[in-house]
Amino acid sequence: MDDNHSGSCLCGAVRFRTKGPLRGVIYCHCSQCRKQSGHFYAATNVADADIVIEGMENLTWYEASDFAKRGFCKTCGSVLFWKPKGDAYISVMAGSFEEPSGLQGECHIFVGDKGDYYSIEDGLPQFEKSAPSIKVAGG
Repeated sequence: MDDNHSGSCLCGAVRFRTKGPLRGVIYCHCSQCRKQSGHFYAATNVADADIVIEGMENLTWYEASDFAKRGFCKTCGSVLFWKPKGDAYISVMAGSFEEPSGLQGECHIFVGDKGDYYSIEDGLPQFEKSAPSIKVAGG
C-alpha cells in the first residue's frame, strides 16, 4: 500500500496529507478523549516533517493540559489532532483519513478510565494507563 495518505475534517475546511508509514491505531479511553469526542479516541501519528496541513485558519487548538493540545475544525467541530508539547510528532484521528487508510489497531490505553457503557473485546493489548512505548499526559 502507498505510504501517502490524505484526510480532512467533516466540512473539508481543514485538509492534510501525510507521507511515510503510519503507526498502528491507539485507542485512548481517558476521560479527556471521551469528553471531547463523545466516545474514545482512535489515532495514529506522524512526524511533524511528514504532514502538511491546509486550512490552518480553520483549525483551533485547545490546551486541555500542560502536556498537549487538541486540534479541531472551528467550522464543523471535527476533532483532528492531538499534539504533545515539545515533541516532533502529531497524532491524527484515524477516522479523518480517506479510505482505504490501511490502518490497523495496535492497543487500548487508559482502559481504567473507559466508559461503563461499552466493553473492549477485540483481542488487542489493553493498558490500565499507557503502554510503555506511548508518551501521554498522566501516563
